[in-house]
Amino acid sequence: MFLARVTGSVVATQKVASMTGKKLLVVEPLRVNPATGTDLISTQRTFIVVDTVGAGQGELVLIVQGSSARLTPETEKLPVDATIIGIVDSVTVNNQTIFSARGGS
Repeated sequence: MFLARVTGSVVATQKVASMTGKKLLVVEPLRVNPATGTDLISTQRTFIVVDTVGAGQGELVLIVQGSSARLTPETEKLPVDATIIGIVDSVTVNNQTIFSARGGS
């Protein structure tokens, strides 16, 4: 699993029938800043994921990849490799909150 920020969406009018009606989002994976340990920074990568939880632009989300991406009831028969499985409320590292949805970090 990894953390990512939703940065956009993808619209594909032509796709396999099983993907009809599935929301596709662009996400940018994040990691704990190794220099400070007090914030999250970009990994400089981008993924397209299936949204199973109703995430929106700018939200911090929890992603699974590979075979795990097909283990949700919504994705079990889909040809997907990455799925949003949660919207993050907070991240705490070494007893310090480095992200809080309420704090807007």
